[in-house]
Amino acid sequence: MKNFNMEEQYCLIGPISQLLTLSDLPERGALKDELLQPLPDAGILLWGELIYKTGSYTDLVAEATALKATFVRLEGDYVCLPGFVDAHTHICFAGSRANDYALRNAGKSYLDISLAGGGIWDTVQHTRKASVEELVALTTTRAQRHLQEGVTTIEVKSGYGLNVEEELKMLRAIRLADAQSGADLVATCLAAHTLPKDFEGTHSDYLEVIAEQLFPVLQQEQLCTRIDAFIEQGAFSAEMIGPYFIKAQQYGFTITVHADQFSAEGSTVAVAFNAISADHLEASGDKEIELLASSNVIAVALPGASIGLGCAFTPARKMLDAGMSLAIASDWNPGSAPMGDLLTQAAILGTFEKLSNAEVLAGITYRAAHALNLHDRGQLTPSFLADFNLFAVADYREILYQQGKLKPAQVWKNGTCMYNAI
Repeated sequence: MKNFNMEEQYCLIGPISQLLTLSDLPERGALKDELLQPLPDAGILLWGELIYKTGSYTDLVAEATALKATFVRLEGDYVCLPGFVDAHTHICFAGSRANDYALRNAGKSYLDISLAGGGIWDTVQHTRKASVEELVALTTTRAQRHLQEGVTTIEVKSGYGLNVEEELKMLRAIRLADAQSGADLVATCLAAHTLPKDFEGTHSDYLEVIAEQLFPVLQQEQLCTRIDAFIEQGAFSAEMIGPYFIKAQQYGFTITVHADQFSAEGSTVAVAFNAISADHLEASGDKEIELLASSNVIAVALPGASIGLGCAFTPARKMLDAGMSLAIASDWNPGSAPMGDLLTQAAILGTFEKLSNAEVLAGITYRAAHALNLHDRGQLTPSFLADFNLFAVADYREILYQQGKLKPAQVWKNGTCMYNAI
């Protein structure tokens, strides 16, 4: 964390009709909207890339003037929220799965399509054919769209390479896209996405090859700090993944898990390996919720996958009431979650799971940041990154009420306005 230096440039933005800092909200459990306490007639004073202070605009004007700050004066009504954090995406890919979508709507299941040669393997083939440059361009374009919709930090998984060379290609492309994107991209290795059809050996053999040959390069090139795996029928079982995760932890990687999407097995793995998050959880029942609630694992709900597959939503209400920390992510991918609109999906999840505005907003800001082990964003707190969104409304409740149709008028990342529709 940087210390404030009086030589840095200050900038005051305001006046803001309502500013929601989300500061001092609990990490876990249910949240009442009364906790939000929006600041009226507010301002946000920046110091370089960081937040210096929030508060009354009138009071901050005097301080900003003394600091010789620049002023960005807003005309009209605006609500200010922290920049959104999408803690689970697969936006580094090539090709389309429109055929899969049509087949699912015609009655085929996700697993049926996968066994017939569609699904993940279809995207693997297209992604392998793409050059690094093509993947960088595709990933950057998607990241920029996300940024314009208020998502300032984006987790991005590999997992469509499924061999050492191609997984490295994807993760190098993600790093290059991060350098070109206005948003921060956080890479995760998902080489354990499914057993590639061209691998001659067992699931355990494949995982051993990846652990022995890929992990050292990931560490040497500092391509990622996170290892993920899909624990599911047709992918990897809890027994198979154990040695793989043990090896990952020996290298110092953080564990996250695709868990309980179609069957309830992955949450047990997540708890056993003290994973930072368990993502999906649509199939989690009372037993799994109780287990997760007794741990430090953060639940990541993926409503985009539920919408794309036409299946049940993550039982978010039960999880919050059990005292869990719940993040909400888009799962933007070419197969099960092609929409890629975090705010829309979060609003829809809130409707079906009866989540308060506070719970939804926490789930796409600071709780999502914590699912990525990031503790310098997601709240408008002094010394945090100056990542925030301005919406052209007077009442913050309009944002979720409009179910994603209301997009930010301005998006600020690291103290710079990266998108401006004003």
